[in-house]
Amino acid sequence: MPNNLRWPRTLAFLLCLVACLPAMAASPVELPAAIDLTTHWAGYAAIAIFALAYMFVIAEEFTHLRKSQPVMLAAGVIWALLAIAAAGMGQSDSIHEAVGDYLLEYAQLLLFLLAAMTYVNAMSERNLFEALRMRLLQRGLGYRKLFWTTGALAFCLSPVIDNLTTALVMCAVVLAVGRDSPKFVMLACINIVVAANAGGAFSPFGDITTLMVWQRGIIDFWGFFHLFLPSLVNWLVPAGIMHFAVVRGTPPVPRGDVRIKRGGWVIVGLFVFTVFLAVCFHNFLYLPPFMGMMTGLALLKLYGWHLTRKANAIQAAEYERVGRPGDVDAFDSYEQVARAEWDTLLFFFGVIMCVGALGYCGYLALASQWFYGDLGPTTANVLIGLLSAVLDNIPMMVAVLQMHPHMDEGQWLLVTLTAGVGGSLLSIGSAAGVALMGQSKGKYTFFGHLRWTWAIALGYAASIGVHLLINARFFTGAVTAAG
Repeated sequence: MPNNLRWPRTLAFLLCLVACLPAMAASPVELPAAIDLTTHWAGYAAIAIFALAYMFVIAEEFTHLRKSQPVMLAAGVIWALLAIAAAGMGQSDSIHEAVGDYLLEYAQLLLFLLAAMTYVNAMSERNLFEALRMRLLQRGLGYRKLFWTTGALAFCLSPVIDNLTTALVMCAVVLAVGRDSPKFVMLACINIVVAANAGGAFSPFGDITTLMVWQRGIIDFWGFFHLFLPSLVNWLVPAGIMHFAVVRGTPPVPRGDVRIKRGGWVIVGLFVFTVFLAVCFHNFLYLPPFMGMMTGLALLKLYGWHLTRKANAIQAAEYERVGRPGDVDAFDSYEQVARAEWDTLLFFFGVIMCVGALGYCGYLALASQWFYGDLGPTTANVLIGLLSAVLDNIPMMVAVLQMHPHMDEGQWLLVTLTAGVGGSLLSIGSAAGVALMGQSKGKYTFFGHLRWTWAIALGYAASIGVHLLINARFFTGAVTAAG
């Protein structure tokens, strides 16, 4: 993708900072931090360093510098500067406590995601996703039916295995059947991105943003499902409009088959049970969800030990029978842990610590006053969704959670919805969109997606309207900025 396609992210990020600072300075509020660094050199330095680091994140495609590296470095430098400033004010204890709080928040997210990623990697290694892809290809569906089938599967799978993994699996299907129809690939990829992001918005497991809200205890597990209908509308509106542009005809049916390796379906069952454990630990034992996920990960490792012993026994028996080891499906659970997206996990560390530093300085309290006090909660939450299309939803949601405005459940559901689906407006607005641009090798592009942004925006507006209508009982009007 050309360099000039990335400038909207950088420009919008800088404009957001420039726009926020005057409003912040004009509306001082009581800060949650131990010291006020909003007008201190260390505070200004923290903003500048984070902005510079995020520009390197945006330029990852061109610099080939992994996105975790600049934000991790920025986190270390920022907190070092804040420690120097705090020591000069005799507040070293407060900064130590703040770092500990943000580290605890990250550790819970890390362990939860590590368990979930390991399960997804294990299912991939057992050929479950490849078997799904082949079966879809062999059904002989026409282009329009494939358009709807891949979109529906993306919407249904993303609440369980996350929107990024779902989008990559469905994109593989689209690329396999659409070799002779670039227009179909373009429209189907747009549809998959919208459907995967929409499906991830109504489940705690579907997106990082929903997971963070759930782990904070702001919305309970079943509360997210009130967003099912708004999320469905968010996908159906643009999909219904794009349907008429999808080419007619039927792609050729490939031959061959994919064998699911030994234990594949058992691992699926263990994953479902692990999700059940996470919900039970949180709802009934009042323990963090990551405890249930790590318990489930232990079950996967024990089952991996069983598979390894069985594979070794089969190999030994085959060697005695024919004089050579048999072809068995060995399984190494630690290898699946190693295959986790460590760049993504470390990126979350950098973002949480950087945004936490801005919160320690007092900037997030001022931003909360501007967004949720001056603009109003509904406008602010809709705007956060729009900014997510440019700045990515993860840092936006981290900022909202650390602002922690005192909103009713309806508004928290609204910001969860808008942050989850707002990234669909641009191809660069979500991890699913960025990943598919790389996977499609030029068949799904920024400008191709941009041509249908108007239709996606209609779905965005319609989903907000549906939420305000059907979930009106959750809006009590009790909203104040964090102070």
